[in-house]
Amino acid sequence: MHVFRTHKCGDLRISDVGTQVRLSGWVHRKRDLGGLLFVDLRDVSGITQIVINPQTPAHSIVDQVRVESVITITGKVLKRPDENVNKKTPTGEVEIEAETVEVQSSADVLPFPVADEANVPENTRLSYRFLDLRRKKLQENVILRSKVISSLRRRMIAQGFNEFQTPILTSSSPEGARDYLVPSRLYPGKFYALPQAPQQFKQLLMVSGFDRYFQIAPCFRDEDARADRSPGEFYQLDIEMSFVTQDDVFNAVEGVLEGVFKEFTDWEVTPPPFPRIPFDDAMLHYGCDKPDLRFDLQIEDVSDIFAKSEFKAFRGIVENGGVVRMLALEGISDKSRKYFDDLESFAKEQGAKGLATLIFTSSGEIKGTLAKPLSASDKDALKEKAKASNGYTLLFVADEKSLAASVMGKIRLKLADLLELRKPKSYKFCWITDFPMYERDKETGEIIFSHNPFSMPQGGMEALETKDPLVIKAFQYDIVCNGIELSSGAIRNHRPDIMYKAFAIAGYSQEEVDRKFGGMIRAFKFGAPPHGGLAPGVDRMVMLLANEPNIREVISFPMNQNAQDLLMNAPCDATVKQLQELHLRIV
Repeated sequence: MHVFRTHKCGDLRISDVGTQVRLSGWVHRKRDLGGLLFVDLRDVSGITQIVINPQTPAHSIVDQVRVESVITITGKVLKRPDENVNKKTPTGEVEIEAETVEVQSSADVLPFPVADEANVPENTRLSYRFLDLRRKKLQENVILRSKVISSLRRRMIAQGFNEFQTPILTSSSPEGARDYLVPSRLYPGKFYALPQAPQQFKQLLMVSGFDRYFQIAPCFRDEDARADRSPGEFYQLDIEMSFVTQDDVFNAVEGVLEGVFKEFTDWEVTPPPFPRIPFDDAMLHYGCDKPDLRFDLQIEDVSDIFAKSEFKAFRGIVENGGVVRMLALEGISDKSRKYFDDLESFAKEQGAKGLATLIFTSSGEIKGTLAKPLSASDKDALKEKAKASNGYTLLFVADEKSLAASVMGKIRLKLADLLELRKPKSYKFCWITDFPMYERDKETGEIIFSHNPFSMPQGGMEALETKDPLVIKAFQYDIVCNGIELSSGAIRNHRPDIMYKAFAIAGYSQEEVDRKFGGMIRAFKFGAPPHGGLAPGVDRMVMLLANEPNIREVISFPMNQNAQDLLMNAPCDATVKQLQELHLRIV
């Protein structure tokens, strides 16, 4: 018999009754029923009930151990009495009558209960993450993560992709976030950067002739935490392909995502091809570039109606370059005044000046803040535009274009919460396409890249030379699921002449481009294939599959919201010797 176990704690069934077994695990719970001790023994596979009779030597040993101590028990498998069968667990028909018990490790008093999923402050959980990871829900999430990664690898390899590893110590790259810098001991005053993404390296692999690359890649960005973003580091399914169009990339990725989501859930999953929504349409109809498609509520632009209206407040906003956006929905026309006042307060919190209403009650009465100021023809035009009837409510925000879009997008999500509009148990995927190549920096007024600077502009060199930069679109795309961005991607700019011109528009000289991206530019000058890719976030995929609202619930050892590792006490002070070796001084 093995020194620690013949079976795992989740293995035993009614067919094992009468056999001699040995189990090792953690004391999950203890119960004393008139001297008869019951112990739930747990390992990663499950729980088995152990019975210890008072007259056995094992009784005094188990009586002293605390929960979460590690013990090894040897005994015989018994059938539980019918009235004691636990149908909620796979081992619920059997129990083990303990003959010997050995304590492998004694546990101190716990900072929080492991057996119960009680609410515990997050900082306490992260400080004792090794205990937190013993809890059933979190353990299931981490195992799900492992299985998802295995499935992704299997599906990528089946499509002919090769897995390569790219460097961790590299140079700084303009990926849109702050770098983590690593000081060089051998080159005083110089620094490596941890990769925000393997962007340049995966493109260089395409130039090297490797047709299809993927990697479960660690990425490092000095960003603030959010519910769907872990600070410091994250993992992504990094993908690059040669001799492909945007459609080829979509086709390769859609099958992988649909397959993984179907493998690990019984929820409805969008079948390929996923809907494709141009960026401008997404901003208009959903108020953001990551729309939640689990409910069909779209924003409409009604600036043209108010441009001709006698209502001077909204007409003036349109004449000054602003817009009027409208949401039309059923189900709230008979709500109280307070309901609409609360909605307006929410809109103001998001930056709007107000939220106007036009309510067509079920009885045919017209109410709301715009009921009196608007003419009958304006009301009819808006009603027709909204395809509204009695029982509909129209909500309006009039403001500068980007603010109006953002506010209405947040009101759309707020209404989905209030009215429970989201379709349950569904994963709704879509592609957001045709992102702008450039935007204007709000602080400096300069033209800057909107997203990935290595993207191919639509129209190539001709567009860069003849068009207003702010109207040029790029072959850039995002994959979105249930309102969460899983990945950005692009067809890459593989032509040095086009790249120099694209960077020049954003204020980079040719010398700067050569200095910052010399490796990639030099490679492109020796023959580069058209190529493209993307990198869906592994953490966010698992978060969706586990139906968790916070990404830290699917990461084994995450940092807290302040980018601190409370378990390992990082970041920490460096010793004087370390600083001297690195030629650094703390000021």
